[in-house]
Amino acid sequence: MPIRKHYTVLLPFPIGGGHWSSAGQKMELLDVEASALRSAGRLELTGVLDTQKPAVDTQATPTTPAKKATTKKAE
Repeated sequence: MPIRKHYTVLLPFPIGGGHWSSAGQKMELLDVEASALRSAGRLELTGVLDTQKPAVDTQATPTTPAKKATTKKAE
């Protein structure tokens, strides 16, 4: 029996019958079904995304509130 792998949708794509997948949706697909979608950047293995997620969080830039600009009127 063929082995299916768990994938996460990155960009929505048509799944048939007029229906579309949604970003973040988890799917179980065969390698044959997923190969073209992976090369197009539409989905990725869920395990790969889970290992990359902590790295993305640590690289977040801290946000500082903007200071209000003051202007002087010319007299």
